[in-house]
This record gives sequence, structure tokens and C-alpha cells, in this order.
Amino acid sequence: MSTVIETLERLVRSEGFEHFGFAEVTTPFSIDLYDRWIDEGLQGEMDYLERHQHDKRHPQTYFKRARTAIVITQNYLPHPAPKDGWPLTKVSRVAGYAQGRDYHRFFHTKLRKICSLLNEAFPGEEFQSFADAGPVLERDLAARAGLGWVGKNSCLIDRARGSLFVIGEIYTSLELPIARIERAELEKDFCGTCTRCIDACPTGAIVEPRKVDARKCISYLTIESKDEAPLGLREKIGDWLFGCDICQVVCPWNIKAFGRETLDTMSPALETHPDPADAKLRLIEDLRYLLTSPNRKLERDFSATPLARINGIGLKRNALVVAGNKRLNELRSDIEPHLSHSRIGPLARWALDQFTDEG
Repeated sequence: MSTVIETLERLVRSEGFEHFGFAEVTTPFSIDLYDRWIDEGLQGEMDYLERHQHDKRHPQTYFKRARTAIVITQNYLPHPAPKDGWPLTKVSRVAGYAQGRDYHRFFHTKLRKICSLLNEAFPGEEFQSFADAGPVLERDLAARAGLGWVGKNSCLIDRARGSLFVIGEIYTSLELPIARIERAELEKDFCGTCTRCIDACPTGAIVEPRKVDARKCISYLTIESKDEAPLGLREKIGDWLFGCDICQVVCPWNIKAFGRETLDTMSPALETHPDPADAKLRLIEDLRYLLTSPNRKLERDFSATPLARINGIGLKRNALVVAGNKRLNELRSDIEPHLSHSRIGPLARWALDQFTDEG
């Protein structure tokens, strides 16, 4: 059986992955916490998370022969799949994982290739891959595979690699003699007394260690939610156009893994640029492009990237929030045509109301 594991490891490494492990496919340790999180409504509009509850508790419902999971991580700093002709300048704040092609695609393509290789090596066995698109409690599974622990910001953290990676899985019918990580081992906490992620969150979305109210999270407000952010949270989004990295860039484990300077350049705030005046001009250029381009053009320009998820109108919505928060009066004439829009008209009005005569 050790030969089987060696073969699995060789085939996973053949696609360039080094951070991976194995876990039994069974009821997740954290499923009760997940159910309580759903019961409290902290998932917001993400109804699919509630629909997945049963399958997450009972993994064999989705894949009857699943016995073992090969859990694999993909780093995204630097981004492993840049998009040719990225439409925005570096000034527009986009979460690090989204600054290139969509990992649901390029990561899953690699996982499917590994599945093909595994099918050849183990005929008669079954393999199915997931990349953040299936009913899997990924962080629970990854922690049981020995890939890290769940930090106070709810991200999986590895002491050597930090947390700037996404997680994928390959479920297999192979039953391997792997060491089971017990609950007590899984609950080890290397965050210690640190609360930097909690303290740094502008909206207070991390309501307690390892418990995030998605309805307050900037990533949720700029990606998952179909509505405008509530007034009390809107200004706290600041200049984030898509997603947010704050709770990760302040984490000491990421600072140790990547260095403060590298993290500062991943998605820097407007005020921290060496030349804020020039950065402001470039931000205006980006937002004008988003506000004036036809939605279909935006969807083409951002195709195959995570930003395509929110479509052209979602990009305009987020651009209006940034324009209002940064008081970019230079965009007034670009915003005014949206005042009559059935969906973002009120938000356009709000953005204009934030401006001063001086801009």
C-alpha cells in the first residue's frame, strides 16, 4: 500500500503541487459549528451553503464510493495564472486570488488532469475533483489532511506557507492506511493571543474567533451579495473594488511567509502608494472605464477571471461605492447617467452626495 501512496504523491507532484495530504472522507469534525452558523443566518444570500448541509455532513451522498480525499493547495501570491491584458491598473484594489484567471478553472483543470493520470494508474477505482465548487467543508478536510489549522480569521493557515492559497480535493474510492488526525490534534491553535485579523477588519465581520458574519464581510458585499451594501457598512468598504485581503495581510504567519513588503504590494490602499496623486489619477481612469463601458464589454474584458462572476452591473455597483468613498468628484459626469438605472440609480445618487465642490 505504501507503493500506492508513493504513486499518488508522484502524480500530484507531476502537476507542480507540493502542499497536499490525505484524509478519510467522513463526517467533518466542524459540521455542527457549520450548522449553527447557517441557523444564525450568517451566510447571508448564499443559499447554496444551506442546500449543501446534508451532503457536507454525509459526503458519500454526493460520491457513494468516496473513501479518501487527496487535499491539495494552490498558492496565489504571485498569481499562478495571470490574465493577458488585465484591464485595470494596480491601483484598483482587487483581492490577490482574483488578480488573474479564475482558479475554479485553471486549478480544476490541473486537478482533472491528475484524475486522468490516476484513472490510468488505478483502473477500476474512481476519482472526482473539486475546487471550491462542491459540497465539501474544505478547511475541515484540509486540516484533517495535516495542511494547517483554521485561524481566527477562518482561513486555513500553514506555519510555513501562511494562508494565501486556495484548496481543492480529489475524492477517491481508494482506501488508504493513513494516520487519522484526532479532534484534539485538529483543535491546536497557533494563533495564540493574536487578534490582528479581528482588530483590522473594517466592518467587524469577524464577530468572534473563527466566526465570520458574511453579511458584514467586504468580500461578501462586493462579490456574493446582489444588493448594495447597507449605508452603515458602505463607507467601510473604502476603495475595495472586488474582495478584500485585510484579515490575511495583517496575519503574522503571512508576514513571516511572504514578507511585509510583498504583502503591502499585493492590494495596496490608495493612500499608501509612493505617489498618491498619480495613484488617484489611475484610480479615476479605472473607475471611468468601469462606469462608461457597456456591460457586455466588461464581461468580455474580464472573462475567465473571478471578476466576471458579478457581471458588468456588479462592477459598476462596486465602482460607484469606491468613487463615493474616495470623493472622486472628477467622475461626476460619468456617474450621472446611471441615476435613472433601476438597480444602481440610488447608489449613483449616494455616490454623488458624497462629493464636495472641491472634489
